[in-house]
Amino acid sequence: MFHALEVVTTVVVGVMVGVEFAVAFVMNRILNALPQDSRQRGHAHGGRMLGAVMPVWYIGSLALVAVWAIAGRHHHGAGLVVTAGALLLLSVVMSVLLLVPINNRNKTWTPENRPEDWQEQLQRWERFHYVRVAVIIAAFTLLVTALV
Repeated sequence: MFHALEVVTTVVVGVMVGVEFAVAFVMNRILNALPQDSRQRGHAHGGRMLGAVMPVWYIGSLALVAVWAIAGRHHHGAGLVVTAGALLLLSVVMSVLLLVPINNRNKTWTPENRPEDWQEQLQRWERFHYVRVAVIIAAFTLLVTALV
């Protein structure tokens, strides 16, 4: 049963990392290449869609890692799992404090009501997102290493 927890947790976190990596290095580049109105609408739609799903995924991943850390406290790699959990907690804090406020504004914008600095706000979100992606990749790497 413990091995199943390790595998399920690693897969759930890994898929989350893949989604966030794709947002950073694929979707945002596609959206940013579109004309301004389409770009802004695409970012707003993505903010609404992923803004509804990702909080559950982040918290769920953190919960799974916490259960793994507690259940496996006497197993090999426990320190790696705890460190991965701390990194995932950091990613949640970063999200709540830095990324969610920008996303909450962005998802309500239309070409008619967007602020003058909408592009700068999206660029700020992207910079924070790159850091968050690095943090969750590090967490995922630690989880995979703990399996070995």
